[in-house]
Amino acid sequence: MRTSTSRVNLRLATRPGDLGWMVMAHGEIYYRQFGYTTEFEALVAGIVGEYATHHDPSCEAVWIAEVDGVRAGCVMLIAGNEPGVARLRVLLVSPAARGHGLGTRLVEQCLTFARESGYRQVTLWTTAEQGAARRVYENAGFTKVDEEPPRHRWGHDLVGQTWLLDL
Repeated sequence: MRTSTSRVNLRLATRPGDLGWMVMAHGEIYYRQFGYTTEFEALVAGIVGEYATHHDPSCEAVWIAEVDGVRAGCVMLIAGNEPGVARLRVLLVSPAARGHGLGTRLVEQCLTFARESGYRQVTLWTTAEQGAARRVYENAGFTKVDEEPPRHRWGHDLVGQTWLLDL
């Protein structure tokens, strides 16, 4: 998808179809890549739907990465359960756009916004099999603070991990 002359753009997810694309892309890509069931797509739909109906634009946002005007990635930053703690959610870069730093750029955008919004920490949850995303998180300074025992989710036995970054 990306060439040396490709135009890469990060923008807020404010266009019709952006949020729906996030759900669809997660469902399709995670099915093809990992064999995740539609239960995973339903989880993402719930996260995105909650954002769409209840987010506070002063401290919560979603970004879309585009390559040559085509959606190629996304990430969300929302308020966590504790004051001063944000949650990074639903980071995704489409397979055709991987390897060009979009994941890093999306996470950096989230962290910049988190700092500007006054958060003191950012947390995230992922699975152990998400190696590429884990490297992005580690490079951004996140530290794994918890690892769950394997649990059957979305058609697989998965190890959940919680990561944290002090801002």
